[in-house]
Amino acid sequence: MNKTNVVLILADDMGYADLGCFGSEIDTPALDGLAEKGMRFAQMYSMARCCPSRACLLTGLYPHQAGVGLMTGHMNDPAYQGYLNDRCLTIAQALKRGGYRTGMSGKWHVGGEYGRRADWKELSGSPAYPTPMQRGFDRFYGTLEGAADYFHPMTLMENGEKVVVQPEDDFYYTEKIGEKAEEMIEEFSQTDDPFFLYVAFNAPHWPLHAREPDIQKYEGRYRKGWDRIRQERYRRQLEMGLVQDIWPISPRDSGAPAWETVKNQKQEDRKMAVYAAQVEEMDRAVGGIVQKLTDRGVLENTLILFLSDNGACAEELPADGWIKNYARDHTLYGKPVIAGNQSGKRPGADDSYMSYGLPWANASNTPFRLFKHWIHEGGIASPFIAFWGDRIAAHGAISQTPLHFCDILPTLLEACNIPYPETYQGTRLTPLQGESFLTVFSGGYRRQTPIFWEHEGNCGIRKGRYKLVRKYPNGFELYDIEKDRTELHDLIKELPEIAGELIGCYRKWAAETGVKDWPQVLGMMAAEEKA
Repeated sequence: MNKTNVVLILADDMGYADLGCFGSEIDTPALDGLAEKGMRFAQMYSMARCCPSRACLLTGLYPHQAGVGLMTGHMNDPAYQGYLNDRCLTIAQALKRGGYRTGMSGKWHVGGEYGRRADWKELSGSPAYPTPMQRGFDRFYGTLEGAADYFHPMTLMENGEKVVVQPEDDFYYTEKIGEKAEEMIEEFSQTDDPFFLYVAFNAPHWPLHAREPDIQKYEGRYRKGWDRIRQERYRRQLEMGLVQDIWPISPRDSGAPAWETVKNQKQEDRKMAVYAAQVEEMDRAVGGIVQKLTDRGVLENTLILFLSDNGACAEELPADGWIKNYARDHTLYGKPVIAGNQSGKRPGADDSYMSYGLPWANASNTPFRLFKHWIHEGGIASPFIAFWGDRIAAHGAISQTPLHFCDILPTLLEACNIPYPETYQGTRLTPLQGESFLTVFSGGYRRQTPIFWEHEGNCGIRKGRYKLVRKYPNGFELYDIEKDRTELHDLIKELPEIAGELIGCYRKWAAETGVKDWPQVLGMMAAEEKA
């Protein structure tokens, strides 16, 4: 049999419960279909934030080991340099060693910080600003920065060349990512060589931008409010077997008011309607990719993996300040863009730049606590779907085994029968940190190693049934995830010996990995800003 093709699909800022097959009311037939014919994984973990998760996913290392311990700003420290270092391989580089053709469509965000710099194209491809073309990808279409206007994105390029969107293009980024992915499949499948395709959607990351007909489909659906949406999603998750009835749904987040007290319910309904439209538009693009694989006769020999880079995002976008690094001043048609979550402004169109906010993010992360940035389950639990034709024994099965983003590369290497080298182009590589879970597809996998996290001082370790977690600057908490995955009963005082062991394991890992205490990182950031 020919070598397995691989399609790795990543959503951006999508919560655990935002797909139909993970409990949502949003229509996601393409991904639901992959889950029905493949497997769902209830305990896949990210690194809680966009670029650290991507660095981990692409390299099989913890983000600090790959050079992206925080974000993409450059700091004078190997673990926080803001771009992938030369002591790691991306999935594309690793699979090319086995004869794979490689393509990427979508958001990069592991190659330095651009913001709104006019000279971004001149910077791209330099040592501190590597693009996918420098990290193993034969083809690339997408954006380099961490957020993008869906109708007129900045830092958009194709195969090393700047792309300028024109008004007559009727451009929508999610659609274009899917179309370019289909083009790559069409090209790659013309030969007998296997291929790897990385599809990194910007959706449903803010801003709230969607096609108006798709928004209108959902308007009114959310007038029932976030409290009812959370309860309905939780009920469906219980029925599916994704969550257990011994895990009560977490209380509504303290930052979210009771729905009946919200004055402008129509505006809140519109926000969630746009978000839902963004998720469905992404699913539609996934459907196009699956159809292209089918048309080219390669679907059954293709391993498709789908994840989200972190939990849902609770950020409220300010009308000034940092959001100006991402929002354009004008639309393609010259209309002023009103940036930020300003009351009275309807989200969805190209002249808005808004987010859906904490209460709806709380619903997206049903049944868990907290959000993107944090290491509690709401920040790190990713919906995960795998499809591999008949090589997955139990179609529609749900696995509860803990997995992590750093496990993806080792798993793909085993699936593709490619060894990981000790050196690459004369440089000694950091050994892979993840472990292959390939045997889970036949029912025979059990995790051997702990999972670690650190981001902005928020940190933790999962070892067996226990999870130690800290929301900085608070102290550590301890949870029995098998009994209490919604993290409602802190055992730190009841089980001091277990807590002490896990704290010791975490601190040893942090020292070995190059993790700095958060105040020290803040000092490094301040020094770079002055420089």
